[in-house]
Amino acid sequence: MPTTVAAIVAPSATDRLTVSTIERRDVGPHDVLIDIRWAGICHSDIHTIKGDWGPQQYPLTVGHEIAGIVTEVGSEVTKHKVGDRVGVGCLVNSCGDCANCAAGSEQYCLNGAIGTYGAKDVDGTITQGGYSTSVVVTENFVLRLPEDIPFEKAAPLLCAGITTYSPLRHWNAGPGSRVAVVGLGGLGHMAVKLAHAMGAEVTVLTRTLAKKDDALSLGADRAFATNDPATFRELRGAFDLIINTVSAPIDLDAHLKLLALDGTLVNVGAPAEPLSLHVGTLIGGRRSFAGSNIGGIAETQEMLDFCAEHGIAPEVEIVSASEVNEAWDRVLASDVRYRFVIDTSTLAG
Repeated sequence: MPTTVAAIVAPSATDRLTVSTIERRDVGPHDVLIDIRWAGICHSDIHTIKGDWGPQQYPLTVGHEIAGIVTEVGSEVTKHKVGDRVGVGCLVNSCGDCANCAAGSEQYCLNGAIGTYGAKDVDGTITQGGYSTSVVVTENFVLRLPEDIPFEKAAPLLCAGITTYSPLRHWNAGPGSRVAVVGLGGLGHMAVKLAHAMGAEVTVLTRTLAKKDDALSLGADRAFATNDPATFRELRGAFDLIINTVSAPIDLDAHLKLLALDGTLVNVGAPAEPLSLHVGTLIGGRRSFAGSNIGGIAETQEMLDFCAEHGIAPEVEIVSASEVNEAWDRVLASDVRYRFVIDTSTLAG
């Protein structure tokens, strides 16, 4: 029989979040039951609940940055054991058979990867996310959390960390490369830390210079304001790779012109509005405009191990279950340095 657990639930696209209950399936032979200790708040959670990316089935519990402890394993589980410190990111399953899954890119499953929340699970139910006290996940989609990563800071790595790590690795950020990060929020601050650790020269492009000192302390070599037209004149052709982390429209043509020959601008932020650009901007400098999702499971584990090795963790602010609505308001107001993490033990009270 399914188990009822405490959770933070969105009753609709417009109602405030409320503490209620959701159901978790029984632990199957290949499943892992995780006692959730920490759950990161991602802007994607808000977009999803508001229906910005399409209609949802309510009530819905979101959250795809999950850190917790294994409390039960199925009879055929071999990768995890009771007591392990583990994490779950944006995916809880995929077909496992298509070319992309076989290549370790489950996030691009040709038959449709199953998201941690708001997706149709293999049993036909709608997946419910990590703003809750526990979750049941098939073992192949559970990550090992290295002890060197502070437990309360680990959860945001499962989305913000891998979302920026994957394109930095794919487009070969490293010594001698010039990387720009657009936006210094939950994703952007991780992109700065990771690109710096990879050995790249890192520039932050942010609307104003209010966060300049933060950018430099996080590992950026310099910061420029995008509300200053001089920035786009001074930096023309200056970058090999631009990671755009903002979930709002930007002037793509202006930013593309900051790329050197054969440079790439990669969008990891997902604004609800369509973006437009002039193809001539691409042709004129053999520039590329690309998109990147999260990473596959193997790459996500690689990212976690990289962060442990280099002492990288997100900057977080811990909130209780009763403070989540306020935290969402602050995310929308860009008032967070740089990721909220829910202490899910407060759901028990």
